Amino acid sequence: MKPGIAFLVGILFSLALSCLAQAEEIRISAAASMTDAIRHLARQFQSSHPEISITMNFAASGALAKQIAHGAPADIFISANPKWMTYLDDQGALAPGSKHTLTSNTLVFIGQPTNKLSTLTDLPKAKRIAMASPRSAPAGHYAAQAMEAAGVYKILQKAGKVVIAKDVRQAFLYAERGEVDGAFVYGSDARLARKSIVLFNISPELHDPILYPVAVTTAGQHKAGVQALYAFILSPQSQDILRQYGFATP
Repeated sequence: MKPGIAFLVGILFSLALSCLAQAEEIRISAAASMTDAIRHLARQFQSSHPEISITMNFAASGALAKQIAHGAPADIFISANPKWMTYLDDQGALAPGSKHTLTSNTLVFIGQPTNKLSTLTDLPKAKRIAMASPRSAPAGHYAAQAMEAAGVYKILQKAGKVVIAKDVRQAFLYAERGEVDGAFVYGSDARLARKSIVLFNISPELHDPILYPVAVTTAGQHKAGVQALYAFILSPQSQDILRQYGFATP
């Protein structure tokens, strides 16, 4: 091979490797309540795709959606409700036809075993309760709906008894550490409790259905690795893993 041709081949090979390296990096933005489940899914996927690196960002769904809308890097987005997925779709940030409902969840109220709170109507007796921010975290939105339906939300707000957490995992920690009398969290989060227990379940009739949609972003739609991970996330194997973490088939 002539030196000039060899040099050109070398450049093309280097460029190919560079493109491949970029394609092997996948960025997932997912609702905070999915932290442990998504980490498990990522490990499982990487066991058969060791060449792919996965960066994960967990926070309130609304916060993540706004980050993506403002240009934050993300290839796959998983929200704890359809609202923020629709928000991104309206912004043109999602790959067409990639939105699918991944899983579902339940809402519960947890607290220390010594607490006597057993229904929503008991909450005004509490000194303080925690909930995720209704503005950015779906768990807070669902909790607000349930309390409004029970007629206690305004009472608690007026009395200054509501502690707003940045996301559902922070609300969970407040209850787990005994810093509040209880907190609204997902059923999947309650499985992680060591010091607190489920004081009562929230009837699904009191709030919108808790659904988790997943979608590929426009930034990730042309990456082969993203398409492979996305297909895995929607697979029956993935559903089995999600059930291990307290999620349910939608």
